[in-house]
Amino acid sequence: MILETLLGLSLVMQVSLDTPAPAADPAAWMQMSVRQKDAVLLPLVQRATECILRKASVDPRYKSEMRAAEINDLIVDSIAACRRPVRAMIDAHDRMYGYGSGEAFLLGPYLDVLPSAVVRQVKIKTQAR
Repeated sequence: MILETLLGLSLVMQVSLDTPAPAADPAAWMQMSVRQKDAVLLPLVQRATECILRKASVDPRYKSEMRAAEINDLIVDSIAACRRPVRAMIDAHDRMYGYGSGEAFLLGPYLDVLPSAVVRQVKIKTQAR
């Protein structure tokens, strides 16, 4: 199921996000430390995650007892709906770490933790109400 979801996500990313080549001075990014790059990238990751969280939590298919493994379809649909903040995150990653690294980040480390993060954050927000 996760493989099918990832395939669907990659197709969504290809179709809905139009990936232009990043236009920035690579020399400026190359002089930044990893910590500096992470500081620039973190707010963009947070914006994308918050958008996905909002979309997934209001989806009629969402149930409070869902586990991380069960939420993949909601995340795929939410990513498509959050294309601007997701695109900003990918583009910034590409500028800092090289073209193509943003999509690799999205489909790798980011997507690895996103389901559990969405489940955890929705539970926290639901308890606060």
